[in-house]
Amino acid sequence: MQTVIETESYLRAAKDAGMAEDERAAAVDLIATDPEGGDVMQGTGGVRKARLAGRGKGKSGGYRVVWYFGGGDIPVFLLTVFGKGEKANLTQGERNALRSLTATLRKSLGAK
Repeated sequence: MQTVIETESYLRAAKDAGMAEDERAAAVDLIATDPEGGDVMQGTGGVRKARLAGRGKGKSGGYRVVWYFGGGDIPVFLLTVFGKGEKANLTQGERNALRSLTATLRKSLGAK
């Protein structure tokens, strides 16, 4: 299993999306087990997203979890989460911000 870091922005977004503690734990477990799962989001520098079922809602009414994994022993960074009903995808501005963030992470962590 890979180490997973819940960033401050992720925790804030999880609270705003109404994620319960057990749902957050399920997201961490899912991504720690398969950090290269989900779909790579184009234009983000390698950020991934996956659907996570909400409590009693299934995947269609659940959440989209967004994270970055630089490979190897580098931890997974949970970046944000949003309710699937809130929006289907990130804006171009949000993608550009993530690309800048991933470049900074790669440089500081020595990732590819």
